Amino acid sequence: MPFTYPDVGATRAPTLPAGYHRFRLRRPIGHGRDLFDRAASHVLGFGMQKGVGIFQRANTETAREGTELMVRLGAGPFGIDAPCRVVYVLDDPNRRGFAYGTLPGHPERGEELFAVEYDPADDTVYGLITAFSTPAAWYTRLGGPIARLAQRWFAHRYLRTLPSGTVR
Repeated sequence: MPFTYPDVGATRAPTLPAGYHRFRLRRPIGHGRDLFDRAASHVLGFGMQKGVGIFQRANTETAREGTELMVRLGAGPFGIDAPCRVVYVLDDPNRRGFAYGTLPGHPERGEELFAVEYDPADDTVYGLITAFSTPAAWYTRLGGPIARLAQRWFAHRYLRTLPSGTVR
């Protein structure tokens, strides 16, 4: 299935594409290379999605380019299955994570990056969520600002699933 948006991979860029709702959330979770490694394993094993209870399934144990996964947005009978595919995986010495993009059937069109960053200058580890999206279904268009608030609420919840250490 093709991605539902033209800007595939754009969460890699410092500037997110125009025409979408865009946001970045970055916060410190602690210090040390060990914390960075543990947090990276958590992210790459879909720990953020599992931790907030939306993970349904993926065709690989850890995020790899091309991995297809299903998340479930909403609760109970009001939940919506939302298919995604991993666009790319970050595996840099000081930055690890992955981005997934939306597939047909997802209520939004866009991409989201889930990552951790290590700053060797002061040993700080950061959790990072970067996203751009626009409604793809009538009910997300109708939800407007409420859908945007829900997306930000989830981003904060994703970061709370990360292992943490002492924040100086």
